[in-house]
Amino acid sequence: MARWLDAVWEHSDLTMVPRADRLFGPYRRYEPDLVTSRPLSLSRDANQAATVAERAVRELTNGPGAQALEGLARFLLRSEAIASSLIEGIAPSPQQVALAELAQDEDVRGFSDQARLVANNITVLRRAGNELATADAITVEDIEALHRALLPDEAHHGLRRVQNWLGGSAWHPLSAEFVPPPPELVPALMSDLVDYMNGSVHAPLVQAGIVHAQFETIHPFTDGNGRVGRALIHTVLTRRRLTPSAVLPVSLVLSTLRDRYVEGLTSYRYAGPPAGGEAAAAVATWLDLFLSATTVAAEQAQLFARQIAGLQNEWETKLAEHRAAQGRREVPRADSATSRILRTLPEVPILTSRTAQRRLAVSFPAARAALEELADAGILARRSVERGTTGYTATDVFSLVTHAERQLASTRWDTRVSPPTRPVPARPQN
Repeated sequence: MARWLDAVWEHSDLTMVPRADRLFGPYRRYEPDLVTSRPLSLSRDANQAATVAERAVRELTNGPGAQALEGLARFLLRSEAIASSLIEGIAPSPQQVALAELAQDEDVRGFSDQARLVANNITVLRRAGNELATADAITVEDIEALHRALLPDEAHHGLRRVQNWLGGSAWHPLSAEFVPPPPELVPALMSDLVDYMNGSVHAPLVQAGIVHAQFETIHPFTDGNGRVGRALIHTVLTRRRLTPSAVLPVSLVLSTLRDRYVEGLTSYRYAGPPAGGEAAAAVATWLDLFLSATTVAAEQAQLFARQIAGLQNEWETKLAEHRAAQGRREVPRADSATSRILRTLPEVPILTSRTAQRRLAVSFPAARAALEELADAGILARRSVERGTTGYTATDVFSLVTHAERQLASTRWDTRVSPPTRPVPARPQN
């Protein structure tokens, strides 16, 4: 039965504690129910919300713009990577980050140290998330490994052995907003959580929502719980094959709706028997917020996909006009290097000749000729990325990605109505 546990706080060592924080006294910490044994009966409205949200996600990931969303997914990981890197108030532009990612395989320059740090964290996040999503069965050790990948500089890895809390003083939990379970309960709660993740009792989005709320309630690590908890949303959705990869920016929507998000998690923490009315209402309140955020995330990503589709139509028109002016057939062969690069620009919007050669498995002259043709058509912009090396950039893609990220940071999903609530790239000039 979920319950609040009474405890008394006493400082074991007052040497480093400021005088104002040398307090002791009673406080309460929360013990949640096990998720594998808690019945869940969704109301008619909740079932309908889950159906609407899942339909929106499936339309998104199975639609014609799905490939374009792979590029959006990579750039939207920037926000998580920035948080992981503890870059306070600094948001390198998508183009800077893309250059830094390119530098992981080639000698290029023209990006900041912050962009390099973010690019490295994106690589870590994607690798760790993919490994967890494709594992035969998730273990507690797998989640600990994800935590290590997300916080490589954290001094204390593994499940916590101390009491932690959210909000209030850094020295005591007496004024905390929430105090998670005592450390001795964490191993069993985490074992229960991974058992639930490995099953399929509930619909994918319902499972993802419960996994996230339960993980945040357990708060099993001394630091980095938010980053791991958000990654687990995508882990569940990918394992259940609702999304092929982390293309759904639901964690960014939840981050934007922070006040409602905290209220939802607070509502999730009921007291009473798992089959009681209070438990059912608590879970329903949380799932209502989570499913609403999921629907918004799918709608916003779908908007981006439509914008990318429109951009690709513009590129095809530009290329056709350029080729016609040269007396050539307007549409290049579908298997040509030019066509293949054009199709994948939303996913890889910055290339060098060597990058294109490696990705397309063509000769260096063929790769360079294709890039030059697209640049001459006004689709790619040339820029020097290293001495003797030219980079070819689809600047229109970066403008759209920047716009999408700014929109997702607005509580009204429109920066003309509500400004971004977290660090984002500057507004595109065009």
